[in-house]
Amino acid sequence: MKNNFAKYLTSFFTEYLSGERGVSSHTIRSYSNTFTLLLNYMDEVKHIRADKLIFDHITRQVVIDFLDWLQNNKKCGNNTRNQRLAALHAFFKYMQYEDVQHLQQWQDILSIKIKKLGKRIRINYLTVGGIKLLMEQIPTTNKMGKRDLSMIALLYDSGARVQELIDLTPVSLHLNPPCYVTLFGKGNKKRLVPLQDRQVLLLQNYMKENGLDKPCYNQRPLFANNRGMKLTNAGVTYILQQYASNARQVNPELIPDRISPHSLRHSKAMHLLQAGVNLVYIRDILGHVSIQTTEVYARADSKLKREALEAAYINILPANTSEASWENDSQLKVWLKGLGK
Repeated sequence: MKNNFAKYLTSFFTEYLSGERGVSSHTIRSYSNTFTLLLNYMDEVKHIRADKLIFDHITRQVVIDFLDWLQNNKKCGNNTRNQRLAALHAFFKYMQYEDVQHLQQWQDILSIKIKKLGKRIRINYLTVGGIKLLMEQIPTTNKMGKRDLSMIALLYDSGARVQELIDLTPVSLHLNPPCYVTLFGKGNKKRLVPLQDRQVLLLQNYMKENGLDKPCYNQRPLFANNRGMKLTNAGVTYILQQYASNARQVNPELIPDRISPHSLRHSKAMHLLQAGVNLVYIRDILGHVSIQTTEVYARADSKLKREALEAAYINILPANTSEASWENDSQLKVWLKGLGK
């Protein structure tokens, strides 16, 4: 097969995804990251440079090896592995119609199954006390600190995904009552998230100090780096982790060992749930397509489950069973205590 991998990959992104399908920039970014990783893998492990890569090199087994490499070397979980596989599947579904002569090769790759996700629900979030401690570490005596406080507070207050935050411009904010921020999520879906008064005041002061309240600057990045360019996912993560590290030294019990911008989104969802906000409203704030996605927070909050059970508890046991009969048997208790020694 001639060296046409680059040709088809380019048309997949420029003509099919952007033109024919009209997918969101988030999807294109995710897919491009997958193929960047694939090219890195082929170069580092298979010793095939990108300019020498042809379709003959990409077999079903190579794709499986690549996915295993992501998990073993890049420490990706099953969920990330499945996302990378979904991007590859999308490309080879496209190739079924572009090159039918090698249909068997495409279908072999498409036969690779996703990995089942574990049923254990584990959400990395901070308590309200943890959020407050984190915010207290951000200085407000300099311009950069004021930017970081406005950014991290908005990330939590709006429950935004980090890319949604990065893409914000001053025109995304409506700071006259009713105040809200306009976010564009997956599938370019638009949602309006209300802002609290203190958050509004913080943003107003930040924008005024940086000249972002002027109409001529309303398309600039709301949160920019020192070169005036919009921040990256890695940049926001780095900033957050610096303050998290400082907060962890103050009280390690309040700050998880691992923290990311998405942890603040999880935190907002959990705090809304704990405050009694309906899951439907939480779904709309977070921009979830299905209520089933939002239900993960309800399933993860064991404190709420315990409180619900305690509130509904009815004592159905006879009074004389409040202490089990064997509790008075000293010999039995000695025997029980001896187990496992």
